[in-house]
Amino acid sequence: MKQFVVIGAGNFGASIAVTLSQKGHSVLLIDNDMEKIQELSDIVTKAIQMDSTDEKSMHALGIENYDAAIVAIGRRSMEDSVLVTMMLKEMGIGTVIAKATNEAHGKILTRIGADKVVFPERDMGIRLANTLTTASIMDHLDVVPGFSVAEIQPPADIIGKTIKESGIKGKYGVQIIAVKSMQPNIDDRGESVLEEKINIVPDASTKIEKDDILLILGEDADIDKFKKVK
Repeated sequence: MKQFVVIGAGNFGASIAVTLSQKGHSVLLIDNDMEKIQELSDIVTKAIQMDSTDEKSMHALGIENYDAAIVAIGRRSMEDSVLVTMMLKEMGIGTVIAKATNEAHGKILTRIGADKVVFPERDMGIRLANTLTTASIMDHLDVVPGFSVAEIQPPADIIGKTIKESGIKGKYGVQIIAVKSMQPNIDDRGESVLEEKINIVPDASTKIEKDDILLILGEDADIDKFKKVK
């Protein structure tokens, strides 16, 4: 079992924290928003509402003893993201993965020592908008060592079911974090057309259709097993 600290409980940070916890790892989740912390407190090992830029408080939590840190602070707090990333590296954490909102932000994070910089919103859009092959697994986006986000066509045994009915978390160990689908719409000329829609962090009642593309988060081994499901 490894110890991870996830800073930021937005969609990206929460998805990582939940998945790592489901895999049996110890996860400390930190966010300023008490509502988000309360929502996830029963899932992760420990969830704390605090200011992650407060170096004294971070030291008091023993952050330096964790195996890896994921800085998933939201797009409105780029300055905090940079400050926290720099602080974590100075504390001596071996691996710091930081979320960037744009190229300039990413360059700054790299220069101050982030071991890996990810662009979840940009990369998700690219991968969902450009289907490169008809193979089951279309693309991978590494998140933390051993974990990935993958674009995949749904296997036959979950088509027509809701996410809850599919039992995908329990059966396969992966989590659906987005669904791309083609939905009917009326264009400017009043004609019926199909338009691509992306449902980010779908709820449990979302129905999985044959032509959907799923974006899943999970351990590499579980994703490899899932792609073999017919």
